[in-house]
Amino acid sequence: MTMREEAEEMIRRAIRDVQPDEAVNAALRDLELPEGRMVAVAFGKAAWQMAKAASDALGDKLEEGIVITKYGHSRGEIPGFQIFEAGHPVPDGNSFQATARAVALTESLTAQDLVLLLISGGGSALFELPLCSEEDLRDVTKQLLACGASIGEINMIRKRLSRVKGGRFARMCLPARVFAVVLSDVLGDGLDFFASGPGWVDPTTCALCRQIVEKYGLEISEDVRRLLEAETPKRCENVTARVTGSVRELCASLERSCREFGYEPRLLTASLDCEAKEAGAFLAAIARDHQEEGKSVAYIAGGETVVRLTGKGLGGRNQELALAAAAGIGGLRDTAVFSVGSDGTDGPTDAAGGYVDENTAMRLEEQGISIARLLRENDSYHGLEQCEGLIRTGPTGTNVNDAACLLIRRK
Repeated sequence: MTMREEAEEMIRRAIRDVQPDEAVNAALRDLELPEGRMVAVAFGKAAWQMAKAASDALGDKLEEGIVITKYGHSRGEIPGFQIFEAGHPVPDGNSFQATARAVALTESLTAQDLVLLLISGGGSALFELPLCSEEDLRDVTKQLLACGASIGEINMIRKRLSRVKGGRFARMCLPARVFAVVLSDVLGDGLDFFASGPGWVDPTTCALCRQIVEKYGLEISEDVRRLLEAETPKRCENVTARVTGSVRELCASLERSCREFGYEPRLLTASLDCEAKEAGAFLAAIARDHQEEGKSVAYIAGGETVVRLTGKGLGGRNQELALAAAAGIGGLRDTAVFSVGSDGTDGPTDAAGGYVDENTAMRLEEQGISIARLLRENDSYHGLEQCEGLIRTGPTGTNVNDAACLLIRRK
C-alpha cells in the first residue's frame, strides 16, 4: 500500500469513527420525555444526520422539526421534518428564512413542552436571524473571515448582531424546556461558543467586542456599532446540554490507524489554533528534524487553523496547510503530510483537504508553478489540483474540526 493509500484509509476510518448517530443516541438516553409536545431544531453541517438519528430513536414522540444545513449536505427527507439548505460560511437568505421558521415552531409552546436542539459545526452561519440589516451582517462576516480572526472572535461579534445567538433562542423557547445535543467543533468545548451560543449565556463583554473591531480595523456601520454596545442575556435557566463528539475522537482514530499501519503515533495537540500555512511549515520542520529515526512515526495535530486572505485564489485552511508543508518536505525520503476537514468541505471548494509528499514541490516546479505565489494568492486548491494532491470525500454528515498528520515511513 502506498503512503497516499494509507492516508486515504486513515481519513476514511476517522470520519467513520466520528459519525454522530451513536453520539445522538447516547445523549438521548438522558432525555426526560415531556408531558406535552416535543419539537426539534437541528442546524449545522451534521444537522441532517443528527436529525435522522433522533427521528429513528424517538419515532412519533417527536412531533415535528426543522433541519438547516449547508448546501449539498442534506440526504433526503426525514418524516416530520422540514429540510432547508443554506449559506456557509456567510449566511444567506435561506439561512434567515429557515431560522424564522424555527423560531415560529417555538411560539405556542408551554411549560409541558420540549425543544430538542441538535447543534453541529457551521451553525453560526446557518442558524441566523439578524438584528442588523442582512447586508451589514454579510459584510461584517466577510471582513472577519478575511482578516484571520479566530472563530471565538468571530462568534463574539455575531452574538450581538443576532436575534437567536448569545442565549436569545433559549429565551424564545420559554416556558418550554430545551434539551441540547451538541456535536463539538469548538476547541475546549465551551458551550457559549457552539454556534455562537443560542442556548447559553454569553460571558463576553461589549469592551471585548470593541477590542476586536480595533484589532482588525473593521469598517462597521453605525447600526452595527450600536448593537455591539448592547449586552447579551446573562441568565438562561431552561436548557440542559449534552456535548458529544470532539476533535479528540478524530485524533484518537488517526492514532489507532497509524499503529495498524506500522507508525508510532505522536499526538502534538488537539487544539491547533494558528494560521494554516504556519501549521504546515511547523509540520515540515518536524519532518526535517526526524528523518534519521529508525522507525516509522506519525505526528498528529487536531484543531482549527485560520487563513489570512491576501489574494483572490481558491482554497481552504486544510489545503493551505498541506501546500505550505510541501515546500518544507521537498526531497525528504518517504515523507508525507495530509490535512482534512471532518465535514468533507474545506473552504468554498469540493475538496476536504490536501495531501503532499516529498515529490509535490518538484512536480509543481516542473510545471512552472511557485508554491510561494500560490500561498500569497490563497490559491492552494488549483496548486494541489495540478499535482493530484486534493482529497475529496464529499459531505460526510459530521463536523468535529480538522486533523493534520505528518507521516515518516521507515520500512
